[in-house]
Amino acid sequence: MSFSEFSLPESLSEWGQKPRIGLVLGSGLGGFVDSLENTVSVGYDDIDRLPVSGGEGHAGKLHVGMLAGEPIAIAQGRVHTYEGWSAREAAATVRLFHQLGAEMVLLTNAAGIVNPDFQPGGWMMLNDHLNLACLSPLAGGSHFVDQTEVYSKALREMLRARADEIGISLHDGVYAWVNGPEYETPAEIRMLRTLGADAVGMSTVPEAIQARALGMHVVALSCLTNYGAGMSGESLDHGEVMDVGKKAVASLHDLLVEVVPEMISQQD
Repeated sequence: MSFSEFSLPESLSEWGQKPRIGLVLGSGLGGFVDSLENTVSVGYDDIDRLPVSGGEGHAGKLHVGMLAGEPIAIAQGRVHTYEGWSAREAAATVRLFHQLGAEMVLLTNAAGIVNPDFQPGGWMMLNDHLNLACLSPLAGGSHFVDQTEVYSKALREMLRARADEIGISLHDGVYAWVNGPEYETPAEIRMLRTLGADAVGMSTVPEAIQARALGMHVVALSCLTNYGAGMSGESLDHGEVMDVGKKAVASLHDLLVEVVPEMISQQD
């Protein structure tokens, strides 16, 4: 990857700040961009070579601005392999963050619950993942990147401490990436539980792998929007997933306003 993979519009080039952290917002979580100040926003289609998201709940905009006095970049929405994009294309926003100067990424997603001890509306911090889509953004080359600690232990501990301080319940668990777009069957949810998954979703893992390959520090959060198939006796509906995500934005804001400046200072 060259440093100039993406051609940036003048508004981004003239912003004059170097974001230290990039944040990807998952389904229903786009409202967090309202937390930024001195914001510059551009559509994905205004950034040459950046894939444009088409999924519901993914606005397809890049925002740069200030959060608690620190410059950050936010991808409001992502593309998915179930839309027909490759795993490399699904990780493009991470490479854009890196081109802008970010050293860390904070990934968020909406996920289904596999662990019966978790409840909808809560948050889970990823401590590991299962790549059950069996795809990689690094395919096509000899990129043998160590995956022992994809999600930074130091950043997870920092996130945990701040969540405890402000009273946000934060589970810790393993995220299973499946391709989608269909939801899992009850048998597949039972299989995921047997494999050690606590939550399941259709994103995030390509971005985490790409970030580690670029030497970036990674932390990730799942908004637990619904029980997996067969766990509640109810059918799954994407509209409900979106609604739960929107309601969870407030707690995400409270947590990130506290932790993002500390994450940045930790890297100084």
